[in-house]
Amino acid sequence: MGILLDGEPEVLTAERLTHEAFAPFGCVVEPGLDGAPEPAPVAATLDLSQGTPRFYIMRLAPRGLEFDRITYHDRVTQTLGAMGGREWYMAVAPPGTEPSAATLRCFHIPGDVAVRMKRGTWHAGPYFDGPACDFFNLELDDTNVVDHTNHHFARPFRILPVA
Repeated sequence: MGILLDGEPEVLTAERLTHEAFAPFGCVVEPGLDGAPEPAPVAATLDLSQGTPRFYIMRLAPRGLEFDRITYHDRVTQTLGAMGGREWYMAVAPPGTEPSAATLRCFHIPGDVAVRMKRGTWHAGPYFDGPACDFFNLELDDTNVVDHTNHHFARPFRILPVA
């Protein structure tokens, strides 16, 4: 996945988001017809049972395509999506693993879908180029206070966008 370059961050090449590729980490939520028994090809089943659900819109300042830490939440699934059709990137590693260059994958998330992560999925992002961007986020009201485990990498990763 990554290539070590002298004096530079490790490169993590983004891949296109598909249901199959993202399955180890969660599911892709696509638009579907209202009232259909399963409104998208994969229904985003949520686990919000361990607290009070919180749905909010977060405004993220430009942060480029580099990161040096990753986090997970053990008590909740988390759903993220960009507002306004913006494309973005997220690095993930499977639940129950030690995040490393060998376990990381990075996905290019189109602006017309959301992702629901499994409980315990390591994630870094959203990352994007350009001006500030708004994202909707569904988690628990205290997720970032009591259920926020971080891992800091020895050197940063730079996301190489899809071609």
